Amino acid sequence: MTFKNVENITSSRGKKIANQFIITTDKGQFFKSYDSIIAFKPNDPMQPIKLDCIKWDYSRTTSKYRNQFLKCESKDIKKMTKDGDIIFVNLN
Repeated sequence: MTFKNVENITSSRGKKIANQFIITTDKGQFFKSYDSIIAFKPNDPMQPIKLDCIKWDYSRTTSKYRNQFLKCESKDIKKMTKDGDIIFVNLN
């Protein structure tokens, strides 16, 4: 896997958020909160999004920026999991 870019997530006002990162690779994008990988969105739309089975809902802040990264709300994650669009794996 080749890393291409690391950037802070930005707020709705355009400010960089400390400790919340998007890591872009040739395979897709990771969302990292502090020292933990929370989610992975693959470039291949046929592959499911992966959420870390332990840290995916670690805190309110993590959930807020995870949802921003995934462009969904927490209630949508349950439906997407049921539909197979999201799977839970160990990302750390």
